[in-house]
Amino acid sequence: MLIDIEKASEILLSNSPVAIPTETVYGMAGVINNEDALKSIFQIKERPFFDPLIVHVNSIEMAKRYTSNWNDTAQKLAENFWPGPLTIILDKNDEVSSLITAGLDRVGLRMPDHALTLELIEKIQIPLAAPSANKFKKTSPTQASHVEDEFGVSFPVLDGGKTQFGIESTVVGVFDEKVEIYRPGVITRNDLEEILDIPVEHTISPVAPGQLKHHYMPQIPITITTNENEFNQVENLYKWKLEDDAAFVARELYARFREASKKSFHGIIILYKEEFKEDENWKGVLNRLFKAKTYEI
Repeated sequence: MLIDIEKASEILLSNSPVAIPTETVYGMAGVINNEDALKSIFQIKERPFFDPLIVHVNSIEMAKRYTSNWNDTAQKLAENFWPGPLTIILDKNDEVSSLITAGLDRVGLRMPDHALTLELIEKIQIPLAAPSANKFKKTSPTQASHVEDEFGVSFPVLDGGKTQFGIESTVVGVFDEKVEIYRPGVITRNDLEEILDIPVEHTISPVAPGQLKHHYMPQIPITITTNENEFNQVENLYKWKLEDDAAFVARELYARFREASKKSFHGIIILYKEEFKEDENWKGVLNRLFKAKTYEI
């Protein structure tokens, strides 16, 4: 059910979820100050409570209200990359429910780069917890129709068109002496290092979403390979030889997963180049591919 901002704010303030557009993927949003609203997100997505949520704000000042340690690095990151596809994880304060953080003491904050969602947050004056609007571990939606495919046409969706980037935000843990990348995205380590004077490194952490071995999976199995001979010999599979443009592939990725799942293919096979693994621009795409895959040749 496509709705406008007035209806979206009404539903959210009644403590029910709404799908919202961002520049990355569509999110299933609920107000952060009501536990029933937060629980409904987990229930509808069939998401376990150990997987934390990201809090979406519409200003740096709003973000500061939910952390006990907004440091100079966080300020620099926000000034350079917000609004945009960067989630900043910091120490939370008592304003943040433990449901959002999976009981941990750090919270992910993000200011999405989408005018409709920023306007919605401004209207209700409450941040929104918003994981991707899909069943847990499944493919994220990049347009309103994908949400309707997942949850039915009666689920309320604020339609903001096709998303700009196509994969979820880069998630970074911010400390006084270092920054850690927990989930790669279109904002890369190189981008971060250009504006920071402290170390930036890739690692994993339970404080960030998307850390499980399997995630982003379509309804049919995915095989990934760097072997072009194997790729060319396969039949009855949806075949995609990845283009050299990581940004283009990111925008297309989830839509291709969904397209192939709707057709009569037995699975998907994706050919990529070995050298992509050494390129920071590809880390976000390959992260999603390796988590979504069923097989690897």
